[in-house]
Amino acid sequence: MMDTRGLRCDGCGQPASAEHVARRLRRLEWATRYRPVHIGSLFLGAFSPRDEDEFLYAPGGKFTGEAGQLLRALEIAAEGKMAEAIHTEFQRAGCFLTHVLECPLENEQASAVGKEALLKDRLPKLASRIRKSLKPRHVILVTEALTPVVQNLLTLDLGCSVMLDNGKPFELSGLKSRADFSRFRQKLAGAANG
Repeated sequence: MMDTRGLRCDGCGQPASAEHVARRLRRLEWATRYRPVHIGSLFLGAFSPRDEDEFLYAPGGKFTGEAGQLLRALEIAAEGKMAEAIHTEFQRAGCFLTHVLECPLENEQASAVGKEALLKDRLPKLASRIRKSLKPRHVILVTEALTPVVQNLLTLDLGCSVMLDNGKPFELSGLKSRADFSRFRQKLAGAANG
């Protein structure tokens, strides 16, 4: 058996046990299946959610947490639909969701400084992936957890524009009213037409 001590995951930079790598590969397979050929809007979160029900591309179709918030913000109704139909609708809209750390945090109790360091460490790899592989028209930051690295992200050559909410990431969990959702969609429409 291979000794995994000291090995780091290529998707998040955290220590990589066999279970960690297996979970990463499963999430990667799910997401890749619904990646648009041409990405218009690349939604960027900080850390992949731990709970599969919150991972947009999970086949279970519960769409809670981050996944549910993003679908509601984009007016993609999940009620009464099969997960595959929802994934396909998101894909056909030219949307793709990814995270700076493509895996959940192994240590959820990590300090804010530790989380920021993990994010900063992954930014060059993320920039390369966005520029060379994903090639979106624009990147939309959709989690408050990216706030400490916004300026770092803006200095990177992503090959596209970065969309913010008054200089900060959009906070999907903060979208509560119809007016909030409408404002978010208007900003997206403006970026798509710009």
